[in-house]
Amino acid sequence: MSALSTPKKPGQPEDSTPPEPSTANASALRSACHGYLDRLRAGELGALPAVLGLVVLCAFFAFLRPVFLSDLNFANLLTQGAGSIVIAMGLVFVLLLGEIDLSAGYASGVCAAVLAILLTNHGWPWYGAVAAALVTGVVIGLVLGTLVAKIGIPSFVVTLAAFLGFQGIVLMLLKEGTNISIEDRTILAIANNNLSPTAGWVLLSLVVAAYAATVLRRAHNRRSRGLPAVPPAILAVQIAVPAVLGSLAVQVLNQERSRNAVVVSLQGVPIVVPLIGALFIIGTFVLRRTAFGLHIYSVGGNAEAARRAGINVAFIRITAFVICSGMAAIGGIIAASRGNSVDPNTGGSNVLLLAVGSAVIGGTSLFGGRGRIVDAILGGMVVAVIQNGMGLMGYSSGVKYAVTGSVLLVAAGVDALSRHRTAQQ
Repeated sequence: MSALSTPKKPGQPEDSTPPEPSTANASALRSACHGYLDRLRAGELGALPAVLGLVVLCAFFAFLRPVFLSDLNFANLLTQGAGSIVIAMGLVFVLLLGEIDLSAGYASGVCAAVLAILLTNHGWPWYGAVAAALVTGVVIGLVLGTLVAKIGIPSFVVTLAAFLGFQGIVLMLLKEGTNISIEDRTILAIANNNLSPTAGWVLLSLVVAAYAATVLRRAHNRRSRGLPAVPPAILAVQIAVPAVLGSLAVQVLNQERSRNAVVVSLQGVPIVVPLIGALFIIGTFVLRRTAFGLHIYSVGGNAEAARRAGINVAFIRITAFVICSGMAAIGGIIAASRGNSVDPNTGGSNVLLLAVGSAVIGGTSLFGGRGRIVDAILGGMVVAVIQNGMGLMGYSSGVKYAVTGSVLLVAAGVDALSRHRTAQQ
């Protein structure tokens, strides 16, 4: 033994020197990666399939049609699927309960018709017409939810009946086929106007700062509770990736997209994007940070166990349908804005199918108990990319529907297999 070494006392560990910070961080990073891989092997795929599908589809269409990556087409992608994405965000609440709402598409059409009639035929101000459309959506959800939760009629039957009935209501409101034009500038701006380039950067800075503060606060709370700390490298990635992607998106959208900028300028982030972002933040907060959100997951996972735990299952179900129809009303307003009018096809055709497909493709389970608001956005972008990319390639509507249906079937299959694998653990 060296003369400078200190003799160890009986029972003292061989080496009590704390590990170097770099070594500890590397160990924590490996542990986090192994934990994530273990969750994937257990069937907890989350939004990974949707993200990978979105990347592959974008690369595929960009390779075959370079115009797919143009700034004009990128802006179109964000606006053309906005209505369906908002409806899908509302459907997430119902799907989490293991229920379904087949009437959400035509419910949005009814609300859009109410908006257009009050604006154009009765001269209401835009805020009054919007409030009336939202109240219409809430009343629809209240009726549907009560029939399901209180009367006990299966949601499939109730909403299928509403799907048929709302088609008739739209026709009656629009006098069997009248097209009502919308001229209110505020309503038209929702899906047709853009933020100024400066406003886009300011909005991005605020969002990134708020997101970074949320991530860091969550990490601090974990440490204060004695839970394993999140490695700094993962925290950096969690903050940097959205910031970089957001910066690239704003940079592209701030480019001049008009072919004749002297007559009309098209640059900036579409107004509908921050609207969807606000709905995403509110919906995510409700599901993840409130007792109501936790109760939705509990009811969707096991309704009987939730009832025995003291949760008002009927109230949860009714409220979920109210939220779904309220979001459908917002989706109808966006559709009316984008089309500059309302007709009997508003909310019809493939709106419901695309909305349900968006939620399921994004990762929300049809069996209840698993899903997030972000699933609707990711799935909606996948659907929009398919529709847009195949349109650029010249494929017919039939091919688009067939491909979208196939993707939806694959997503449902992945969900079923992952649930089966989780049950075997």
